[in-house]
Parts: sequence; structure tokens; C-alpha cells
Amino acid sequence: MTTLDFSPLFRSMIGFDRLANSLETAYRSEPGGYPPYNVELQDENRYRITLAVAGFTDEELDIEAKENLLTISGQRRATEAQGNFLYHGIANRSFERKFQLADYVKVVEAKLENGLLHIDLVREVPEAMKPRRIEIRGAGPGQAITHDVREPEQAKAAA
Repeated sequence: MTTLDFSPLFRSMIGFDRLANSLETAYRSEPGGYPPYNVELQDENRYRITLAVAGFTDEELDIEAKENLLTISGQRRATEAQGNFLYHGIANRSFERKFQLADYVKVVEAKLENGLLHIDLVREVPEAMKPRRIEIRGAGPGQAITHDVREPEQAKAAA
């Protein structure tokens, strides 16, 4: 297994400590795993995580959002296997899956349908963080030029 050295990132990135730590954690964590999941980009600011949790009830599933970490866990109730199995291939185990969320990404809704757990997320950037108009003063008195630094769609909507 090849090891990666992230120390050059730590030396040259100021204020991005969480990003470098996230990269290192993601590299060290086991890929794939149980349960399988999808991460879908629905539009610019909406996401959906879908986990295949067949056999779990909503009482056996737990979703926790704390700071920028979304943790999804499933605790199976201990049941004695009924029957005389020739092959037992259906997983009957507990799990914990963690997702690192970017700033301003919030969990909106979670629903369980047909063995799939859908978790909807939205990025809500505060008004103070959105692009705004900056006035540039001209050389002469009373001359001002206004530049719009917003995206073209936002500038049209504001006009």
C-alpha cells in the first residue's frame, strides 16, 4: 500500500486545517463498505445522500448532524435466526457511516422508502457571505462607478 505525505499541504495552507485533516482522514478510511450509498448533486445548492438500508426500520436508524459532521447509524435488534439456512447471505449487522459537510450545508429532511434512506441537504450561504456591489470612486469629485460582482443571474434578478 502506498502512503501519501500530506505535510507539504500543512506547510503551505493557512486557515485550511480542516480541509487538510479531511483529506488525510478520507485517505485513511476504508473505501466502499456497508451499507452502499449514493451522493447526488440535485442542483447548485441541493444534495441527496441515499443509503441502501433494506431490513432496517426507522426506529433502528439514527441520524445526527453535529457541527460539520453527519453521522448515520443503524443498530440491528438481536434476533435469533429462524429456520435452517443452507446459505445466509443477507447482511444483518449494525453500521455507522460518517459524512463531512461543508460550511453552511444543513440537513433538511430524511425519509425511509422501500429500503432506501434518503437524506436531503441544502447549502444556505448567509447574506453577509454572498457577493455584493462595491462602489469605486473616480478621480474627480462626485464621480462614482458601481461594479456588480455577483453572478450574471443574480445581477439580472436584482435589476
